[in-house]
Amino acid sequence: MGGRSSEHEISLGSARSVVEGLDRERYEVVPVEIPRAGPWLPGSEVLAGVDVVFPVLHGPFGEDGTVQGLLELADVAYVGAGVTASALAMDKDLFKSVLRDKGIPVARSVTLRRGDQQTSPFGFPCVVKPARLGSSVGISIVRSANELPAAVELAFAHDEKVLVEEFLDGVEVECSVLGNLDPVASVPGEIVPLASDWYDYEAKYAEGGMELVVPARIPAETAARVQELAVAAFVASDCEGMARVDFFVRPGGEVVVNELNTIPGFTATSVYAKLFEASGLPYPQLLDRLIELALERRDRRARLRF
Repeated sequence: MGGRSSEHEISLGSARSVVEGLDRERYEVVPVEIPRAGPWLPGSEVLAGVDVVFPVLHGPFGEDGTVQGLLELADVAYVGAGVTASALAMDKDLFKSVLRDKGIPVARSVTLRRGDQQTSPFGFPCVVKPARLGSSVGISIVRSANELPAAVELAFAHDEKVLVEEFLDGVEVECSVLGNLDPVASVPGEIVPLASDWYDYEAKYAEGGMELVVPARIPAETAARVQELAVAAFVASDCEGMARVDFFVRPGGEVVVNELNTIPGFTATSVYAKLFEASGLPYPQLLDRLIELALERRDRRARLRF
């Protein structure tokens, strides 16, 4: 828990909830908190004799494949997506490219690097965001051309690659996915921001910042489409274990993938867990299942010839 990213505090809250939710009759829990400034681990003995690592690290240096690579080298089972899926989902530019190639609908976007011309080919409003960050950090809704330079600079403060996306009006819907080779989708939930007019950092994490409506107030066939695309995005990005897939349902009923989070917020009241609770899988049993999946993947991959 913790880590170097700007989502450090969010990680601590998620991890404490996981620690509290684990059945102490079944598990001996060893919390490892990583300070913002390091050192990364208090000592190599942390991984010695550990059966499963449960990474609850949001953002860079934890959700992006770096920690997953370390655990692969240490030959330790771990919860959640592997190196490839973690890195891919963190990079929204590459993630969108993969989904487009698989025929999965995503918002149109262009990628900017330092020195590129700052324009929005989609008109205004548009969305400007860092390519590799989470929790809506560094994101701006840009409503006119004169707001664009400041929004791009804000995003560049967090990443060397920035996306300019078309603005999608519609209902924000999220769907949780669980599994390895045969993933299942939860009941979709609807996000209603209360702290602001869009689902920004305050709406996500402030007390009373948003309302989660479960099931989402969308037609049954649209909900089925959300679940279908959630699993399709999970498989296309080579995920295993868990992910939360975020969507826009547009006024005409079109369902568009916004992004996929391989380590979503993980308190018992976070969207990922609440959606599976509404689907009949309570939080403690959800944790059990994720640990089982981690062990299953490790044992399955051990049979491969490298």
